[in-house]
Amino acid sequence: MSEPEFDAIVVGAGQAGGPLAGALAKAGWKVALIEREHVGGTCVNEGCTPTKTMIASARVAHVARRAAEYGVQHGAVSVDFEVVRSRKRAIVESFRSGSQGSLERIEGVELIFGEAKFTGIKQLEVQLQSGGTRTLEAEKIFINAGTRPFVPEIAGLSEVGALDSTAIMELDSVPEHLVILGGGYIGFEFAQMFARFGSRVTVIERAKRLLEREDEDVSSAIVRVLNSEGVSFESGCEVKHVQRSSSGQISLELHSEAGDRSLTGSHLLVAIGRTPNTDRLNLESTGLQTDARGFIPVQPTLETDVAGIYALGDIKGGPAFTHISYDDYRIVRDALLHAGTRTTTDRLAPYTMFTDPQLGRVGMFEDQARASGRKLRLYRLPMTSVARAIEINETAGVMKAVVDAQTDLILGATVLGYEGGEVMAVLQMAMIGGVTATAIREGVFAHPTMTESLNNLFSSAPVTI
Repeated sequence: MSEPEFDAIVVGAGQAGGPLAGALAKAGWKVALIEREHVGGTCVNEGCTPTKTMIASARVAHVARRAAEYGVQHGAVSVDFEVVRSRKRAIVESFRSGSQGSLERIEGVELIFGEAKFTGIKQLEVQLQSGGTRTLEAEKIFINAGTRPFVPEIAGLSEVGALDSTAIMELDSVPEHLVILGGGYIGFEFAQMFARFGSRVTVIERAKRLLEREDEDVSSAIVRVLNSEGVSFESGCEVKHVQRSSSGQISLELHSEAGDRSLTGSHLLVAIGRTPNTDRLNLESTGLQTDARGFIPVQPTLETDVAGIYALGDIKGGPAFTHISYDDYRIVRDALLHAGTRTTTDRLAPYTMFTDPQLGRVGMFEDQARASGRKLRLYRLPMTSVARAIEINETAGVMKAVVDAQTDLILGATVLGYEGGEVMAVLQMAMIGGVTATAIREGVFAHPTMTESLNNLFSSAPVTI
């Protein structure tokens, strides 16, 4: 039997796959990097980069409409959505082509565009974009094939031309009335974005409480902000049937404890989660089993139950964030190239929801901390008490921190406020470094900044639990 052509095959050039292929090649490995469509993965092409670019445009429109609050007068504000879309496309293309160019310049990486599926434990067949097929083998295979928007089984949904989180960013005009199915993080970001662009927006959520993973006071505060900007919510509702009328409107039949009713909109966005791309990989030929939702179970080292096959990023389940995918790469890189012992166990998984105000989160939620059996101190500071927030007229939100009463260490933090993700990162650094709440309270931060408000947060009277 001949030696395999490659030392490693990476399936998917996302935020774990691309860096891993480059690192292995620079260490002398011969690597095949297979990409179905675009280098950069969901983040660059359909997720973080395009959405946050458009959110920035929406914020400018929002601030412009509020100019009079700052003593600035101007005329009517309008949105040229084609320009918004063009700006988004240009930034995505810049990031994508930059990433692809960097990979193509690395000696030892062969970037192959096509659809990959397993034909054996360590063998893959690639349906090439350029035509034909190619069979590849390697002793190490890394799956970074990601996820795609989940499509629920709702009567009539496939016939009405519903949008997903990718398609909605390719519209050439602002929807008159956007109905969003899904009251989670993706749904909230798009709801506020399109309300600021000028759409009437209605969000439908099956759960009774919106953003139910978050502490209730935090989720309620975010809902109030979006309500104030014209977004309406229908929670505790299940969509039973969808149809498009002869006039082009989309009608949804809703069921709730209060009874059945209908809702009509011009556009429908389905944003109720994502599903893994494992169904495209023919994993059966490897002996790999997926969980009930189709994700690939992994060990803390990210190796699967089949020796030599790893799963990284969203396809393995768990926190579906770009920074987690990138950390997956670092765990595998260090283990294979530097005898590292890092794992996924107990790593902090911060995240930011890019509503305005932003929601930055890290560590334990309040309920988790209460259930831990520790003696706790709960600190809370409304943004109406933050000097910098008052000065810039951005006083919506609250910051919270849960502290271990015995060690004075921070167990978890929430910052809902202007640039909340940036302020949260300061608390995350404290958690990583073992910096106490007292040290932050007594720390000297530049005035006037949002971060300086951490002095006041930990100077406030805590609730003892």
